[in-house]
Amino acid sequence: MSDRRVLILMGSDSDFDAMKEVGLALDKMGIGHDMHVASAHRTPERVARLAREARGQGFGVIVAGAGMAAHLAGVVASYTTLPVIGVPLASGTMAGADALFSTIQMPRGIPVATVGIGPAGCFNAGLLAAAMLAVQDPDVQQRLEAYRADLSRQVEEKDAALQRRR
Repeated sequence: MSDRRVLILMGSDSDFDAMKEVGLALDKMGIGHDMHVASAHRTPERVARLAREARGQGFGVIVAGAGMAAHLAGVVASYTTLPVIGVPLASGTMAGADALFSTIQMPRGIPVATVGIGPAGCFNAGLLAAAMLAVQDPDVQQRLEAYRADLSRQVEEKDAALQRRR
């Protein structure tokens, strides 16, 4: 199996609408991925098993998204040395701020890369996973460079359109 794959975990199926953005970004980069529901609190043994077995199954990066207490990414990181990207999801009374703090404030020695809250953060998590894999994969690096060049081109086109309207 290729180590170019990304394992995407979410704490609840209600997180799917946001977490599907991770997969969309990975699809743009031509990177395979699997997606599972696994709760740090309700299915801790499942989380541990998925994290421990990820490398052997060909995964190179894990993206974990959760809301509220958002311990999923940190728990996953405690069971693997693969890079883990945490995605705080908006939920509850704090609209994702609680999830952000829970995800970003990891103890020394167990790092979790953390992106922004919600769907935009999810898409960026997919791109960050691609960038991590691109370190050793020139094809992914080329696709990332082309994606960034396209973003730049779009901004230039929007500016040109703005200038014509003035």
